[in-house]
Amino acid sequence: MSRSSKMAVVIRLLLCGVMVFSCCIQLQAGNSNSLMDLSTDGKLLACSNRDSGTVTIVDLKTNKKLREIRVGLKPEGVSFVGDSYSVAVAVYAEDKVLILDANSGKTQASVDVFDEPYSVVSNRSGSKLYVTLEFPGQIVEIDTKANKISRTFSAGEFPRGLAISSDEKSLFFSEYRTAHLGKVDLKTGKETDHWEGPRTYNMARQIAVHPTRPKAYMPHIRSRNTAAHGQGSIFPYLTVFDLEGGTGRRLKPIPMDAFRGNLVVANPWETAISPDGKKSYVVFSGTDDLFVNHVLDDNYREINPLGYVQTGRNPRAVKVSPDSKTFYVYNALDFNVVAYDANSLRPTATIAVTENPLGEEILLGKVLFYSAQQPMVGRRWISCSSCHPDGDSDSRTWHNPEGLRDTPPLFGVAWTHPLHWSADRDETQDFEHTIRGLLMQGRGLATGKISPPLGAPNKGLSKPLDALAAYNNSLKFSLSPFAKKGLSQSAKRGQKIFASKETKCASCHSGPFYTDSNPIRKSLIHNVGTGNDDESEKMGPKYDTPMLLGLYRTAPYLHHGKAATLLDVLTTLNNGDKHGKTSHLSKAELQDLVDFMNSLPFEDPEPAAVAAGLKKVSR
Repeated sequence: MSRSSKMAVVIRLLLCGVMVFSCCIQLQAGNSNSLMDLSTDGKLLACSNRDSGTVTIVDLKTNKKLREIRVGLKPEGVSFVGDSYSVAVAVYAEDKVLILDANSGKTQASVDVFDEPYSVVSNRSGSKLYVTLEFPGQIVEIDTKANKISRTFSAGEFPRGLAISSDEKSLFFSEYRTAHLGKVDLKTGKETDHWEGPRTYNMARQIAVHPTRPKAYMPHIRSRNTAAHGQGSIFPYLTVFDLEGGTGRRLKPIPMDAFRGNLVVANPWETAISPDGKKSYVVFSGTDDLFVNHVLDDNYREINPLGYVQTGRNPRAVKVSPDSKTFYVYNALDFNVVAYDANSLRPTATIAVTENPLGEEILLGKVLFYSAQQPMVGRRWISCSSCHPDGDSDSRTWHNPEGLRDTPPLFGVAWTHPLHWSADRDETQDFEHTIRGLLMQGRGLATGKISPPLGAPNKGLSKPLDALAAYNNSLKFSLSPFAKKGLSQSAKRGQKIFASKETKCASCHSGPFYTDSNPIRKSLIHNVGTGNDDESEKMGPKYDTPMLLGLYRTAPYLHHGKAATLLDVLTTLNNGDKHGKTSHLSKAELQDLVDFMNSLPFEDPEPAAVAAGLKKVSR
């Protein structure tokens, strides 16, 4: 073969290599879950607006909002369907997945799912969508031709993050409250691999997969629940997972609070990998930051700092254009998307995607609730939302100065003051003491001296403090998935047992919120025999009566979190029948009682509360 012929062969091989590499990095719409997505041609952007209940479509040529489409309560993940201009959205609080026409804004299809759809991703052809159901821990496959669920896969506990592999043979999901990573084989529908980090990991909402390397990237936090201090309890992490398996190193946890020198960041929400595979991006919702990083092919450090951007308020999503030249950040509490040049890191456009649906006072309160900065927080590691994201529970039991304390959800607290397990706060404004204390170390929202907890009202001392209270008191429950068709027969039997004079469950867990706590009533605290279970307890043995709404997703139970299940509450941790008389119940009756408790709330409690003359706190 002549030298010129050899050169021609080499050139052809190089060209083939370039073509193969280009195919490898071709952008696939929605292969990793996000609150935003870009169409495969890079012309349109879609983002979900949780507070507005809408999805916004943006023209990326003009950087203008084309339309805003109402979809329902609390939309979360969005994905373009294949290379089309159809957009799938998971409507979390209405248990449905909608497919929208981005051009017209019309709904093309609606698919009902069991409960709490969070993430949605599409395969390349657009023939299949995959959706995580946070409860009961499943992934559903939706056939987009029939617009029906074609298969259902088990997916651990509380799955949120979701990604589809580049060969479309596997799905990867994150467990929200453990930051575990699972792998599902799409041929068999079985989980074939599982990655576990330390027990302190949680709040893993999202996964991004590398376009060419067998790596997945998961932002999450680490909750060190033995430290009630702002400089040692909550830490931000990005964990890189080796997807090839084997016996070598399986995951690389990278602490983000020390990644760029002494710059502390808080509450990582999403990450993105550029389609060319060279850069990674991470947004931090607590400190309004974004890190830009080199992706390293070293199987050791994995990423290296490249740049930094101060974002708008509460960034919750980041996406990169198909040519990797532009990235987009969704600032959830500025209600906008900002485009940045990927080389200079300078903003090139700001697009308003929805108007403030909350009102100015509640918006201010929500901004403060999510902030890990002054005046709320002094050391930037922690915010209210670190333990109560969107009002939910982090499913952790904390070693507080007063003893072990399980994190309760905040839904419905406007009706159930006083606050805390020890009923030591009679208004949300009393949390000014927490803001100024060791946990948060902030300047505080009020000026000058404040009243002690349970003392004279702190309400009215400052607009920001009242706004924080207004946001907390605005949070509402969703109905239990166990009662979608009303109470089951077993739950009806359990309801009678619960209300019976013999068990006395309803003597304390009374009314529409199943608690005798009420803002207009003097505090009632009870000794239910659990105060001596914790040697570190300082304030027991009497505790406030917790509401029972939403029990199906708030394990563990009791003030010290030692009851792993509701059955434990009724049996092993109810010595002497001090927590209601249950020792006489059969196994079947105990299960009926558990089934009833898991069905709460089976109806909206607020109308019944108003009819009963109960009062709620607005701020």
